[in-house]
Amino acid sequence: MTGPKRYSNQAYRRLRAVKRFGLYAGVAIVLAYMLFPYYWAIISSTKSRASLYSFSLLPSLDFSNYISLFNNPIFMGAIVNSAIVAFSSSLISLIISLLAAYALGRLHFPVSRIILICVLMISVFPQVVVLSGMFEVIGWLDFYNRPAALIFSYLLLILPFTTWVLTSFIRDLPTELEEAALIDGCSRIRILTHVLLPLMGPAIASTGLLAFILAWNEFLFALTFILTDENRTVPVAIGLLTGSSRYEYPFGQIMAASVTVTLPLLILVLIFQRKIVAGLTAGAVKG
Repeated sequence: MTGPKRYSNQAYRRLRAVKRFGLYAGVAIVLAYMLFPYYWAIISSTKSRASLYSFSLLPSLDFSNYISLFNNPIFMGAIVNSAIVAFSSSLISLIISLLAAYALGRLHFPVSRIILICVLMISVFPQVVVLSGMFEVIGWLDFYNRPAALIFSYLLLILPFTTWVLTSFIRDLPTELEEAALIDGCSRIRILTHVLLPLMGPAIASTGLLAFILAWNEFLFALTFILTDENRTVPVAIGLLTGSSRYEYPFGQIMAASVTVTLPLLILVLIFQRKIVAGLTAGAVKG
């Protein structure tokens, strides 16, 4: 009896080792698949023009692409424009969506669910569908070829997402806090700003960062509504990078620009990573 039992224990340990190896191998494959494009962009951005055509997984430490990129006033101005547009549109969308989320999540009225479904349906429509209509509205408001055109148009993309997420978070907050504040004579705005808002730090951080990334990476509206180089944003500026001649494709500079514009997003994610995880998992477990 000891022989088969010992054999079964050994087989069980081998099976666990195989499963553990398969798990680690799967995680390694997924990480390689996700991180290799960014690593390839980094090593390509540090290669000279001649070494770009030779395959190598090691960087050549040639920073001429970054030097020429940082000496480009159009690209540096595009970074500033993208930061202003993304921050402004994210801040405005958070303010509006907080008010809308409180109304949809706490004030019970007959059409609240219909409004929330309509808000979600707006985010389903692709940008091309609303492009012509937005073009007419931007021209009527005289925002064309101005940063205000992007801030106004990005609200159409960001507001449905932020409103939906913040509404779900507000619904999970305990109603006893609000009832106690109403008994003490607090108004609805004071309850939102002084009672609920301090509890919504993780949700606001995660939602605001995702809205910032969405506005930072947007391309179609920025290409359509902005025509001058001094008002362009980063995605359009990268797409319009040219070489020394019309037949040269500046692959190294494009990779350097991609790495440069991704670094601020990585820094923000690392700073707010705990709040992002707390905000995304809030309400996932009840009880």
